[in-house]
Amino acid sequence: MTRMVTAPAESPAAPDTRPSRAPTGRRWSRNTVETRVLGVLRWIVIAGLALFTLFPFYYMVLLSVRDLSSLLDAPARLWPVLSELTVGTYRDVLTPTGSGGQGFLRFMANSGLIALGTVAVTLLFAVLGAYAIARLRFPGRRKVSVLFLAVYLFPSILLAVPLFVLFTAVGLRGSLGPLVLVYVSQTIAVAIYTLRNYFQTVPASIEEAAAVDGATRFTVLRKVTLPLAMPAILSNGLFVFMIAWNEFLFALLFLVEDRSRWTVSLGLSQLAGSIEIPTTVLMAGSVILTLPIVILFFATERLLTGGLTAGAEKG
Repeated sequence: MTRMVTAPAESPAAPDTRPSRAPTGRRWSRNTVETRVLGVLRWIVIAGLALFTLFPFYYMVLLSVRDLSSLLDAPARLWPVLSELTVGTYRDVLTPTGSGGQGFLRFMANSGLIALGTVAVTLLFAVLGAYAIARLRFPGRRKVSVLFLAVYLFPSILLAVPLFVLFTAVGLRGSLGPLVLVYVSQTIAVAIYTLRNYFQTVPASIEEAAAVDGATRFTVLRKVTLPLAMPAILSNGLFVFMIAWNEFLFALLFLVEDRSRWTVSLGLSQLAGSIEIPTTVLMAGSVILTLPIVILFFATERLLTGGLTAGAEKG
């Protein structure tokens, strides 16, 4: 008998479990692309905004130190030449009018007195009023808070004529003191509103702890709340100073008759309205008007952005 041998059946092929090779070249994930693109765009936007903001001030300063003859020859030159730079324009602007200048040094003194007086009076009443609204309980407290902001919504031109008639009738027009009162009436409402919001963020438990130790309400305000609210107070003071330093309408109505009491804004408008004043002198006056605000801002920037309440209350 012949034995038949059958071939074994072929088994199914096992799947290939070897890792596939990555394609050549570098793949970028969507997150990586977005991060890098936005990172580049951020610096482009920052550079564009900085150029848009700083270029007018740079060109104003450049015009103020260039000689008038060189400016007429090449008015579009953006890079100064040392031989054409001069400080004679600033000397002309700051020299008293009796000596042939524009008298801006006197104007700056008047503006400084008015602005500092406005800041002192506004913050004195705004701190007390804002603290009372934020901490004390009295009938109509919320309505009073809303009315302060509603008063600020009225345009100042509505008060110009009544105040002009009033101060003329009582014989106070032409002096710096009444102008301070006018500026206080324009700024105290928004100062109270913003300080009230900040006082509400100061933890009440800190004041309660001081009261338990025997401190009076005024002592708590002076030694506890005011140091914690110093960033808000300084920012409001800077805001009020800017308004009082740059204001033009009320200064024109109250001080135009006496040049010795003019402010910087009035003096600059006189330069801009005269065809006999060179452009370089006008730019020098503009720099003098702008520079104190810039210096004051950078001098108080650390205090404005400092978090003085950090760690004040221990949880």
